[in-house]
Amino acid sequence: MGTDGEYDLIVIGSGPGGEGAAMQAAKTGRSVLVVERCGQVGGGCTHWGTIPSKALRHAIQEMTDLRRSPLYADAVRRVRVTFPDLAQTAASVIARQVDMRRGFYERNRVDIVHGHARFADPHEIEVILDGEVVDRLRARNFVIAAGSRPYHPPDVDFRHPRVLDADTVLHMPQTPRTMLIYGAGVVGCEYASMFRNLGIKVNLVNTRERLLMFLDDEIADALAYHMREQGVLIRNSEEYTAVEPGEDGVVLRLASGKLLKADVLLWANGRTGNSDGMGLEALGIRPDVRGNIPVDENLRTAQPHVYAVGDIAGPPALASSAYDQGRFAARHMVDTAAGRALLEYMPTGIYTSPEISSIGRTERELTEAKVPYEVGHSLFKSLARAQITGQAVGMLKILFRRDSLEVLGIHCFGYQAAEIIHIGQAVMARGRPGNTLEYFVDATFNYPTMAEAYRVAALNGLNRLR
Repeated sequence: MGTDGEYDLIVIGSGPGGEGAAMQAAKTGRSVLVVERCGQVGGGCTHWGTIPSKALRHAIQEMTDLRRSPLYADAVRRVRVTFPDLAQTAASVIARQVDMRRGFYERNRVDIVHGHARFADPHEIEVILDGEVVDRLRARNFVIAAGSRPYHPPDVDFRHPRVLDADTVLHMPQTPRTMLIYGAGVVGCEYASMFRNLGIKVNLVNTRERLLMFLDDEIADALAYHMREQGVLIRNSEEYTAVEPGEDGVVLRLASGKLLKADVLLWANGRTGNSDGMGLEALGIRPDVRGNIPVDENLRTAQPHVYAVGDIAGPPALASSAYDQGRFAARHMVDTAAGRALLEYMPTGIYTSPEISSIGRTERELTEAKVPYEVGHSLFKSLARAQITGQAVGMLKILFRRDSLEVLGIHCFGYQAAEIIHIGQAVMARGRPGNTLEYFVDATFNYPTMAEAYRVAALNGLNRLR
């Protein structure tokens, strides 16, 4: 705390956005305090979101790969593995993550208090624990990184054990035979892939015309094809009218007249920012109907000294983007001329099976903007590394300008897509004149690797110009 009794920065929330802001400010010598409403640091990302779900996915994928292996398939089929067994694999990862992140705060001398933060005035918050104000703290600047929670429509009974959301699904007491997933966004698609790989019959109900419409069309179509091939039943352009849970299952009534029934329902249709009860309206900060806080291009709210980052500031609502948004907010707090490089070239990672990652613009966006572009493809089935690992499904595509060969977008679907994308990210971040297709043609890639897909795609693209 400063000599005048004020911190330079108070961060509300210790998820990726809050941690990024706190560490960045502390590294520049600012006094920082973090308010975390839960008993441990890490936020939803560590405790019931990204880390546990990805640990579960990894466990399921390992089991799936073994079942497909001619060497181990028979032995694995004789082993009965339940969903709770697989979900438990995340516990040790979470514990290690919490210990590591607690160490970050200790080493950087960042104070932590536990409780719910509520603004008393633009520069003071109250910390509430068990319904009582236990502390009052002042700061020159604030970063709100309180995260989000699954959206609960009022007509759906989430108290029923057969009605689940993204937070509670990891605690299912047994493996269901059938599952309904309402909402085919990132969370819905990821869980549809996971549960289908467990042998569960999955109905994925999509309220839109196509899956993940923000993706490049070819990638989204490939995902839909492979999910259907795996046995996921996708129902597009559907809206629910009622959710009717019972002792033997859940009935989902759709506006189209369809009745769907399964052992459990996973509600994955949207999230709500954790902005309620923070006293924001008195500051002139008015969250939208989903609890998201409006921010400007520099992540500032209606109060210039109060920033909002991560899920609570709306899309893209990714752990990776939240961390860098937090870092940017802490830099901007010190220097309003701080560069926006942290907010540029953020990749998207979607952990379906196979996984997806992309950066830059899509074909649809380039066509609408009338940008003359060309496409370079690399199909994974032609890569030696993919053939060796048996992960031959997928592709890498590079979008580039026909005249200058500037790379405009990179889209990857398949094995290690979320890792592969970072090579393209590094090249695109170079800007002109370094960001061209020729980099991938002239670079030497280890052989055999999945990264070799870049050279194959670049050569494919150049051939289209001839």
